[in-house]
Amino acid sequence: MASVSYRNVYKRWGDVIAVNNFNLEIEDKEFMVYVGPSGCGKSTSLRLLAGLEEISDGQILIGDRVVNDVPPKDRDIAMVFQSYALYPHMSVYDNMAFGLKLRKMPKDEIDRRVKEAAETLGISQFLDRKPKALSGGQRQRVAVGRAIVRNPKVFLFDEPLSNLDAKLRVQTRAEISKLWQRLGTTFIYVTHDQVEAMTMATRIAVMKDGILQQCDTPTYLYDHPDNVFVAGFIGSPSMNFFDATLVEADGKVWVDGGTFRLEVPGKNTELALKHKGKQVVFGIRPEDIHAREFIAPGIAPAYMDSTVDVVEMMGSEIFAYLMTGKKNFVARLDPRTRAHVGEALSLVVNMDNMHIFDPKTEQRLT
Repeated sequence: MASVSYRNVYKRWGDVIAVNNFNLEIEDKEFMVYVGPSGCGKSTSLRLLAGLEEISDGQILIGDRVVNDVPPKDRDIAMVFQSYALYPHMSVYDNMAFGLKLRKMPKDEIDRRVKEAAETLGISQFLDRKPKALSGGQRQRVAVGRAIVRNPKVFLFDEPLSNLDAKLRVQTRAEISKLWQRLGTTFIYVTHDQVEAMTMATRIAVMKDGILQQCDTPTYLYDHPDNVFVAGFIGSPSMNFFDATLVEADGKVWVDGGTFRLEVPGKNTELALKHKGKQVVFGIRPEDIHAREFIAPGIAPAYMDSTVDVVEMMGSEIFAYLMTGKKNFVARLDPRTRAHVGEALSLVVNMDNMHIFDPKTEQRLT
């Protein structure tokens, strides 16, 4: 078990900077998730830690040891990849035991570790099977088991659920979370799926273009995103953004979007007054938009008219794709809402949960 530190880490390929001045402290026994779109540098950051890529500048520490020049096999880490990478001619038992045999570990210790890991992962009954006789989820558990038997200080996961179907992803996600709780060691997990990140992590590092945008708990990232990118990436469906102006009229402050004017409630008035008269990016999450007949209790309501463009019935909720003027946005509505394509729909916006950003820097206004 160990902490991990990235200190001013760069990775360059010629003129391309894949990881740009990456600084991050990961605590012992933490479940850290790197999340971001393809090409953001999250997998490269993981591979730098694993020793599979060479660092261009900076330092990476595992515990108190700088590992820049330490071979991967000596870093005391174990990595699970997107592809299962199992030996097809070996049994599950032999696949899990292979790394330990290379280290010339005693046979009885290998047997103990393999059987304990198989029991933990619920694959004891498959130890004599070949990988071709297993489902995708079972193969992934074998790959995880191969990492567990090494008893490493740090576990690394590089998009391990990408090859699984939707139902199996949810199931395996829960299994990995329970595994982390049982093992009590440091997990670092890479994914492009923000739902995986939100449901598994103790903290999330959001990356874009090789730069760490923000790192915090899932709840804090959701409630207090530092910029437009983080606000739009965290949450499903994504936050809605509108070009607007903060105006003062009738002794109140309003968000004026041209086709709508929403009153800013007391808790946000001081912030809005500080930026009154300015152009802003106004952000509101789909779950903070309600149909008038189903207003959630205890919110600061502001009213808005819209036209229904598309309706997606999800069973427990409705995703309504709406228009105000020429602007499209989405609301997450009560399933009892009568929303019909082409018809007008009167909405209530919870302005307690409004967000405003600078349109030039895209940083949160505070």
